[in-house]
Amino acid sequence: MASRARRKQRWCTQTLTPLMEGPDPEMQEEGNKKESSWEVIREWFRTQKGLSATNFSMSNLYENNPAKSQDLRLLLGVLGCPLAPIPLVNHPIHHIRVKDIPIETSTAHYIIQQYLAASGCLKQQKCAKNMYATGSVKMICCETEISSGKNVKSLGTRSGESGCFVVWQMLPGMWSLELVVGGSKVIAGSDGKTVWRHTSWLGTNAAKGPQRPLRRIIQGLDPKTTASLFAKAQCLGEKRIGDDECFVLKVCADRAAVMERNEGPAEVIRHVLYGYFCQKSGLLIYLEDSHLTRVQTQENDSVYWETTIGSSIGDYRDVDGVLIAHQGRSIATVFRFGELSMQHSRTRMEEIWSIDDVVFNVPGLSMDSFIPPADIFDNVHCPSR
Repeated sequence: MASRARRKQRWCTQTLTPLMEGPDPEMQEEGNKKESSWEVIREWFRTQKGLSATNFSMSNLYENNPAKSQDLRLLLGVLGCPLAPIPLVNHPIHHIRVKDIPIETSTAHYIIQQYLAASGCLKQQKCAKNMYATGSVKMICCETEISSGKNVKSLGTRSGESGCFVVWQMLPGMWSLELVVGGSKVIAGSDGKTVWRHTSWLGTNAAKGPQRPLRRIIQGLDPKTTASLFAKAQCLGEKRIGDDECFVLKVCADRAAVMERNEGPAEVIRHVLYGYFCQKSGLLIYLEDSHLTRVQTQENDSVYWETTIGSSIGDYRDVDGVLIAHQGRSIATVFRFGELSMQHSRTRMEEIWSIDDVVFNVPGLSMDSFIPPADIFDNVHCPSR
């Protein structure tokens, strides 16, 4: 009865639009325009284009814009609740296959096995059914570089906003996130089938393509989920991260899964995940993913958007026999460039995060805790409407 009552709730009245992982192209006429979850970033780069075409000073024009609010929305859009590049695999991750597979793949399997052992997952007696974590964040506003070939201009400040977040997870694939920074809130979740996000300025949006885990969870909060993402990885070799020698694993989203995320003239080219595992400790200490989208403009030009997020992960502590990362720093770069033009824009943003508390097997947490908002549920399960 409780589940039926929740499904009947009208959680949000805005029109449901796809949750895109790249800037929204200008697909609609002004009179029939729909906001997407990346409308903010599109407007941000529109502003940059206008700035580079004028003779006004960058500083004066920046002061006359509501830059602080725009920066924060862009930060929350990119770093608030990004998803991992690939869906979770269904086959067991504790079994190492070494026969009839390339050496790069078998080496990656061995590294992941060592990672599970180092994090304590292999010796854990009781499997964790769910997880609760709270944390603090500081998001640093954007710095943008605009280049037209010969001239380079900069826009933005490094002022920051602090906030906090709460994450709930129930395996397999169910999670919920609430993030509040600078008075703005992002709410997102997954019921194992549908991923959705809600902000006050864009309403509720559903993600296209296969269901994928929350990136914030694989940044040291859930070693088993992280290991599952690298189940089909290849070992690229070794690389030093800071003072640590690391094995580098790479896994790519397959073409079919990437194509499911296409929207109108926006085509996802690739989405790649790299994991850097410390040779000394066996733990994941750096995570990077790169996402490239090509957009066909109304002028029939191709514009490319590349979003890269790199996260340093550390301060591992024992929580019920599992080593959980309690601190990290993420740097995101959004790079916009044209196929035939010398012009490009590069925006850099940063998040410093820490975990305050982690609890496994929370009593009373059930599947009903992850039911999507009514607008998402109606759109997904009642397509005829």
